[in-house]
Amino acid sequence: MRISDILRSKGAAVVTIRPEDSVRALVAKLAEHNVGALVVSADGRNVAGIVSERDVARGLHTDPVLLDAPVSRIMTTDVHTRAPGDSIEDLMVLMTRQRIRHVPVVTDGDALVGIVSIGDVVKGRIGQLEFEKEQLEGYIAGAG
Repeated sequence: MRISDILRSKGAAVVTIRPEDSVRALVAKLAEHNVGALVVSADGRNVAGIVSERDVARGLHTDPVLLDAPVSRIMTTDVHTRAPGDSIEDLMVLMTRQRIRHVPVVTDGDALVGIVSIGDVVKGRIGQLEFEKEQLEGYIAGAG
């Protein structure tokens, strides 16, 4: 199973936010789109960073007036990305080792084409296991 399989089922739409937008605007977008992280991009195509609910919570802990600060203040700039053709297994290893829950998907030219969350990976893996189970049950039923 490949990352492109997940994107095909969930869609490739990615909600982004500009680095100069406020953390308050970020919180509103997270709630509006019911997501846990946004890709930070000035043009919606190139990845400048990523920012999550966790970044907001940690930032507010140290700076209670953070809501009016720019997103660039709390975003992660060392973003781990993957390509559509990469395996789900590779993605799971990355997420586990780096302790991250959201991975932007980019093409060879670093153009943003999607984002995959840990929830997307789990859903895809469950679907794959259910398919394999049905195939095995069919095989066993046909052999008897």
